[in-house]
Amino acid sequence: MSSIFDCHDEAQLLAGMRHARQAIGRGDLIVMPTDTVYGVAADAFSPAAVQKLLDAKGRGRNQPPPVLIGSKDTLYALAESVPEAVQRLVDAFWPGGLTIVLPAQPSLVWDLGETLGTVAVRMPEGRVALELLAETGPLAVSSANLTGKDAAISAHDAEQMLGESVAVYLADGMSKDGIASTIIDATSLVRRMGDDPEGGVVRILRHGVVTRVQLEEVLGDLLEPEAKPADETEHEHGHENESDQQHEEAQSGQATEPTQEAQQDGNS
Repeated sequence: MSSIFDCHDEAQLLAGMRHARQAIGRGDLIVMPTDTVYGVAADAFSPAAVQKLLDAKGRGRNQPPPVLIGSKDTLYALAESVPEAVQRLVDAFWPGGLTIVLPAQPSLVWDLGETLGTVAVRMPEGRVALELLAETGPLAVSSANLTGKDAAISAHDAEQMLGESVAVYLADGMSKDGIASTIIDATSLVRRMGDDPEGGVVRILRHGVVTRVQLEEVLGDLLEPEAKPADETEHEHGHENESDQQHEEAQSGQATEPTQEAQQDGNS
């Protein structure tokens, strides 16, 4: 039977954190508050636990979850390389609502799904999330909802959708604004460094808490230009509007694009 702990009560918070750590250690799922929306979490280094997460949400392996971390330094252990421009983004927006897709460290022994060699990483804000991550290490986390449903903005919302598939629910009131993180693709900054004189660009995969204007202030010309209306119309009639395609593919050019787009649907 699932357990729910009110994190506003210090005694329940301590008990809830202990039960959450134990659940993660057993390979079970927990629901945790983040600074964006509630997330359902699993041990990122347990393939069986990650599969439980995907099954609970009704997602396939082509929609791998992002990874939440408790410190900026952990990014260097998970990513193959962290370009200087990405470090500027980390300094500006972490902890906070920016998820960054980079090539994953090849030496990592994990299975998040069909990532095609990439990993989406975020350091969230909030006492409960950061204290938990400091004790568990990186967690695979996706928004606490069934695929196709609205993201949960309370533990009660999450429980209504995920029920007994989750061992522990950490309740910390309503989400601050219920807006998911912004997701950006920075893989080309790594893959083209030293090879392409024009360098790579950062592409916005999903708009969220961090705005395009804020990203431009940090990245300047490294941020992919916004599509012109004429281009958008041509794209819509010639192929399929990019956001619609992403929605249908995930529900969530480069060989990594399907994975990056799949990570968009319902991520915290």
